Amino acid sequence: MKIQEIKVFVCSPGRNFVTVKVITDEGTYGLGDATVNGREMAVVAYLEEHVAPCLIGRDPQEIEDIWQYLYKGVYWRKGPITMAAIAAIDMALWDIKGKIANLPVYQLLGGKSRKGVTFYAHANGENIDDTLDKAQEHIENGFKAIRLQSAIPGLKVTYGVLGDKKDYFELQGSRPLPPEEEWSTAKYFNSIVELFKKARERFGYDVHFTHDVHSRLTPIEAAKLGKLLEPYNLLFLEDAAIAENQDSYKIVRHHTTTPLAIGETYNTIWDCKDLIQNQLIDYIRVAATHAGGITALKRITDFASVYNVKTAPHGAPDLSPVCFAAHMHLNIWAPNFGIQEFVGFGNEGLNRIFKHKFTVENGMGMMSEAPGLGVEFDEAAAAEYPYKRSYLPVSRLEDGTLWNW
Repeated sequence: MKIQEIKVFVCSPGRNFVTVKVITDEGTYGLGDATVNGREMAVVAYLEEHVAPCLIGRDPQEIEDIWQYLYKGVYWRKGPITMAAIAAIDMALWDIKGKIANLPVYQLLGGKSRKGVTFYAHANGENIDDTLDKAQEHIENGFKAIRLQSAIPGLKVTYGVLGDKKDYFELQGSRPLPPEEEWSTAKYFNSIVELFKKARERFGYDVHFTHDVHSRLTPIEAAKLGKLLEPYNLLFLEDAAIAENQDSYKIVRHHTTTPLAIGETYNTIWDCKDLIQNQLIDYIRVAATHAGGITALKRITDFASVYNVKTAPHGAPDLSPVCFAAHMHLNIWAPNFGIQEFVGFGNEGLNRIFKHKFTVENGMGMMSEAPGLGVEFDEAAAAEYPYKRSYLPVSRLEDGTLWNW
């Protein structure tokens, strides 16, 4: 069996998705997700011009060797574009291997460690009461873990809570440019503790709550927030501060016992090695699409388990159902799995293009037993949703200084 062709598709059913299809000379094919939100076409060029030509004629079952070839065989290693391209090829090869074996990928990883994959849902509201009402809906639907995000009084737009209820892509109009949002740490601190105080008063302590700071705070500000939230027993505080300098989390860790989660922007094990090894975090949130695929995430997962760090893969709506499937197979296997972010199965267009049989029962994802990853891709449906250039927002302080979005 040889790799005969590699196709790259870009479609936009509400969001842009880059999908890779690796086809063998025997007709078996596999799918991978290569989406890098706001830089999609850079990955397309990397795949079409630099990766695909090197793989034609290779044995698709040599997953580890191909991964090392695409990583070590390039002088310019790492980075989101390179690693997303590697990830997509890697997912597709695992998909092929599962189909050849007539087994779901999780069986190739070692089988199930649990009966289902625990999800956390999002409750995003225009104010605290609105957020808690939405959390109530999730609880009534069986979710045991919920991320709480409430609009910040005095700011026009808050991360996770769009003022006019449009998607970020709709905010960009006919000439796509990054939307600009305002940030104030002082105003954020004025409301954030009240959100979790009221959440515990209303729901008690049987429901897990998380919160995403989205890297808006400095390390000492993040430490202060973690300390303030300790009485409300969060499952974790996500992206409390930027950790490009991994030592920054020593400041946060040494001042609070609130569990910490980070990793959605990381691309390799090296980005999170010190955080894990020094036990400065409790959950690692790398995504299969952005960190090298199933092969790379399995390696990170095993490394994290040595230091009692759990996995909580990123699950944003800009990751396609192919990435979701990769996470599901890893999650059901990983002995140190923690929780999976879940934003639903998307809109009608997305579900026309990507077909799967994953289901949700009482806040848990239940596995499909289909061979490989268990996702099919409808090329004709994808063609009805052409690529649209677009960006994620940028953030500025109230005085105009560019800040972390």
